Amino acid sequence: MKKPPLIWLNVSVFSITFLVALIGVPWYLWAQGLSLSLFVAWVVLALWSGLSITAGYHRLWSHRAYDAHWTVRIFFALGGALALQNSALHWSSDHREHHKHVDHPEKDPYSISRGFWFAHIGWMLREYQEQRYSNYENARDLQKDPIVMWQHKHYLALTLFMNIGVPLLIGLLIGQVWGALLFAGFLRLVLGHHSTFFINSLAHIWGKQPYTDRNSARDNGFLAFLTFGEGYHNFHHIFSGDYRNGVRWYHFDPTKWLIGVLSWCKLAWNLKRTNPYQIEKARLEMLMQRLSARKQSVAERLQQEYDDILADMRAYYQSRKRWYERRRMVRSLK
Repeated sequence: MKKPPLIWLNVSVFSITFLVALIGVPWYLWAQGLSLSLFVAWVVLALWSGLSITAGYHRLWSHRAYDAHWTVRIFFALGGALALQNSALHWSSDHREHHKHVDHPEKDPYSISRGFWFAHIGWMLREYQEQRYSNYENARDLQKDPIVMWQHKHYLALTLFMNIGVPLLIGLLIGQVWGALLFAGFLRLVLGHHSTFFINSLAHIWGKQPYTDRNSARDNGFLAFLTFGEGYHNFHHIFSGDYRNGVRWYHFDPTKWLIGVLSWCKLAWNLKRTNPYQIEKARLEMLMQRLSARKQSVAERLQQEYDDILADMRAYYQSRKRWYERRRMVRSLK
């Protein structure tokens, strides 16, 4: 089957940012080192862009897990442009399709059933879903949000300003223009991109399934650390409307904490929580399913061992029978 045409803009962006970060960052570290001001700028922009994806694009707009004040939505819209992962409308539309058709090889935009590479980045390199982006019919509610539509309409200008203009301004302020472009620009983008992409790829093949095995999503604490709490993906896929991904108190979920702080400041409300009974019910059902499977496995193993013993006994007694028959035959000949 003929492959869809390449999206050369995406191919170029991913290739250029990766190569510049790979070559430029080690060179700069060797030539100039990493100052405290440059490190702070890098971390601040990484936090802004990363949390704008997790708390904004994902939990606010894709799943409507809470409502937020317009100032928060503008903050996330700008941070989303800084993250360079397309507009909130486009991103949320893709993500809703992913949840609706998870693991389907054609309908899930980044289905893991098509392999790690496809789920991680390959799905963005070709026109696999071109016809679906004409009206974003699965995101009609978001089209009523003026901030979402403002960002969508002006996305190119916003993302150029946020990813070139802002690092450039920071570089001028701290006297390290190239350092700011490399660390707060290129390196931040590469790390931010691939940590997000790991949720689409690694979080569907590596980890535990404590709540459901009806899809490939896994809980992975290591990925949660890389993605501001998004790694508890098995929980998320069965309770996607919950504003939390890490439901336990000890789970590392900075996105949940940020939303909680916003709620305390009256900047977020209607935080949706899954009934604890439903969570424990799902967990216990999976536990019983595993115990039943283990019990069945033990029973099958015992049955197999029993059958093997019977077969060995049958062979032994048949061998003895033949030996006695030959012995009687020899005696009769004498």
